Amino acid sequence: MTVHSVGITPAQRALAERIDAVLPQTQCTRCGYPDCASYALAIALAQANINQCPPGGAQGIERIAQITEKPVQFLSADHGVEGPRALAVIDENWCIGCTLCIKACPTDAILGSNKLMHTVIAPWCTGCELCLPVCPVDCIEMVKVTGEKTGWAAWSQASALAARERYTQRQIRLQQEALEHQQEKIAEAEMKLGDLETHTKVPSGPAKDAELHRKRTIIEAALAKAKARQSGA
Repeated sequence: MTVHSVGITPAQRALAERIDAVLPQTQCTRCGYPDCASYALAIALAQANINQCPPGGAQGIERIAQITEKPVQFLSADHGVEGPRALAVIDENWCIGCTLCIKACPTDAILGSNKLMHTVIAPWCTGCELCLPVCPVDCIEMVKVTGEKTGWAAWSQASALAARERYTQRQIRLQQEALEHQQEKIAEAEMKLGDLETHTKVPSGPAKDAELHRKRTIIEAALAKAKARQSGA
């Protein structure tokens, strides 16, 4: 779900930060938003209810209610149920090394590389379950690790802070990788534009001139678009 955040006031931003600080930071998306910070902002903007976070459970709702001064509600059944904390475990005998789970994990808790066996770094796993639907061979199982403890009884503020830090660092890394990829594409396009004739396998004459003009127009337009995206325009 998208947060409509046009014209956020400083007070709303501050409220969102306070709400985010009491969320479990599992980044599981079960609330209907892409991450915990987005859900917190949606609550602050009155675009979401305070009862949409299954990992936080009843105590989590009470925390948000206290901050927002809203009445405590039951956990929304549409968003899941409160349950024990689970840990993702990969059956290494079935893992094919596709890396899809690595790409899906919001806290970089899965270690491995292409066509090599993957494994879960247990202390970093938040139990978000986002790795399950992307695994093509169903080799991942969620194993309960907190007994009968649920919600904040099965989690801690220190764990939440660590998970948020890992999620933030992952987002920074992904943005950097995207920027580097964009820069490589721009450099490649500029190289082709600088030596367009060599890259145009058409005999000399009107047809080649037309093809050179067509390619130049396309590449220049793509470059302008890429550079505008890179500068945030």
